[in-house]
Amino acid sequence: MTVRVPSAEDMRTLGLRLAGGLRAGDLLVLTGDLGAGKTTLTQGIAEGLKVRGPITSPTFVIARVHPPLAGGPPLVHVDAYRLDGFAELDDLDLDAEIAESVTVVEWGRGLAEGLADDRLEIVISRSGDTDERTVTITGVGARWAFALGDLVDER
Repeated sequence: MTVRVPSAEDMRTLGLRLAGGLRAGDLLVLTGDLGAGKTTLTQGIAEGLKVRGPITSPTFVIARVHPPLAGGPPLVHVDAYRLDGFAELDDLDLDAEIAESVTVVEWGRGLAEGLADDRLEIVISRSGDTDERTVTITGVGARWAFALGDLVDER
């Protein structure tokens, strides 16, 4: 599934819509160049999940846990940019939290796939020198076999 996203606000809105279909145990692996909108998308997801913020890129702390404010799952936000491989990601012990959380891993391609059989792989690409982005969302595993289309439909 591919979605055109004209602005940063639209990226947050996409995250908000995605959050409506997420549940504890869901893993999202985000890929995109620096400044593509990975954290902006995560901010929308966090708003939709109603978790404690602020949501900023966890580049230097590697991972942050944002507890729920309204009874939903916590958000685990990971920035894998500085990690040298799956062993370092595994050292974060995310699999202990993955079942009860929604986990978003920025820069996770090639690293985070081993955390769960079911996941959303989200690639954000810039469209030239504009604010527009192209977001490609691929569901992997049985969890996403039929649920993907409902995630980004206008509500």
